[in-house]
Amino acid sequence: MTIAPVHVIGGGLAGSEATWQIAQAGVPVVLHEMRPVRGTDAHQTDFLAELVCSNSFRADDWTGNAVGLLHAEMRKLGSLILSCGDAHQVPAGGALAVDRDGFAQAVTERLEAHPLVSIIRSEVAGLPPEDWDSVVIATGPLTSPALSEAILNLTGEGELSFFDAIAPIVNLDSVDMDVAWRQSRYDKEGPGGDAAAYINCPMDKAQYETFIDALLAGPKSEFKDWENVPYFDGCLPIEVMAERGRETLRHGPMKPVGLTNEHDPQTKAWAVVQLRQDNALGTLWNMVGFQTKLKHGAQTEIFRMIPGLEKASFARLGGLHRNTFLNSPKLLDASLRLKADLRMRFAGQVTGVEGYVESAAVGLLAGRFAAAERLGLPVIPPPPTTALGALIGHITGGHLDGGKGSFQPMNINYGLLPPLDPPKHGADGKRLPHKERGRAKKRLMGERALGDLDVWNTHRNSLAAKE
Repeated sequence: MTIAPVHVIGGGLAGSEATWQIAQAGVPVVLHEMRPVRGTDAHQTDFLAELVCSNSFRADDWTGNAVGLLHAEMRKLGSLILSCGDAHQVPAGGALAVDRDGFAQAVTERLEAHPLVSIIRSEVAGLPPEDWDSVVIATGPLTSPALSEAILNLTGEGELSFFDAIAPIVNLDSVDMDVAWRQSRYDKEGPGGDAAAYINCPMDKAQYETFIDALLAGPKSEFKDWENVPYFDGCLPIEVMAERGRETLRHGPMKPVGLTNEHDPQTKAWAVVQLRQDNALGTLWNMVGFQTKLKHGAQTEIFRMIPGLEKASFARLGGLHRNTFLNSPKLLDASLRLKADLRMRFAGQVTGVEGYVESAAVGLLAGRFAAAERLGLPVIPPPPTTALGALIGHITGGHLDGGKGSFQPMNINYGLLPPLDPPKHGADGKRLPHKERGRAKKRLMGERALGDLDVWNTHRNSLAAKE
């Protein structure tokens, strides 16, 4: 039997994951990626799944973090993105961070080698051709103007957008390690077993206050055409955080907790700037939480005020770009299909999720839904008790306003999952302290999610086997 291909538009994280899932289900797939024929303002290579902002997939602990739970669920379902991420991880404390070029190259090579995957490097301008009866649109926040306009015309919706920012990357050999030191917060080991995964640059109170003054006074890039576009709270430019209060950074990305200066153990830093390894060689380090819209000249001047970075050389400076997303609760059905044209599914950040892992997760589900539909199998979303199911619920109808206009992008979090009552007593019968009850509750939610995911996946596999 000849199976018609599914078409995937966009070779980012979501599109690459969707393509892999479709092909692994035995369905041929054509992946359309416009780079390098048409570039974007944020991408620097022609690799599929290029990481344009951070190199971190965030926390990797399924027992105590919602994104770590999402990692675990995706690994269970054979995620290409998590597999390549695990293979190209770099030290990052309790987080999963990757060598960005090695990771993207691995994704590209595995898709190019798959016998059911065809990759076409050209732009899909406007709506997909009528004879493409199954399409996954995963064009992400940088959807080409022609396709974006066509979708907006089809749906009758106004465009929804927000700002996303990029942090600078520093060359390791320009960091003064007589001032800075390596340590993860609370010496926590990450997936690679490294408890000293970050470089820490300490500030005293006077240095911090001078730094804040410089951030507030520094010249920023202006985008007059985007004046009404909001920032996503999970990726605020550092100078915008400073504008919200002089102590905001010290209690955010520059918090000094869990760290001891090896050069001066008796002195507590007032604030700390952390750098995280960005490539496998360990030659490039990104400034954690330092996404910015400062002009490039101001960035080099202001960031060299940070102790340890006085002579810093930058492999890349920070920047700002606009993300676009759909009013998904109104426009998409429960299987991510566009209600106005059911042959089209959407995946990734354009659906209203924020974060690399969340984008890839929605790509994973869109790919599985498209493959099931092509094979004549029922399309069954994962249970709402799972992180994957919770994301789908948020995108396709879980938002309180029912899609009336205040829908905003969101990272995975425990608040999206059905609640559980925390255990009050431990195995020894003693009453648990409040913090321990919270940790125990998260673990129980993780155990419930992974168990329910196994039942769901086993049921899906049995239906496929019957066919």
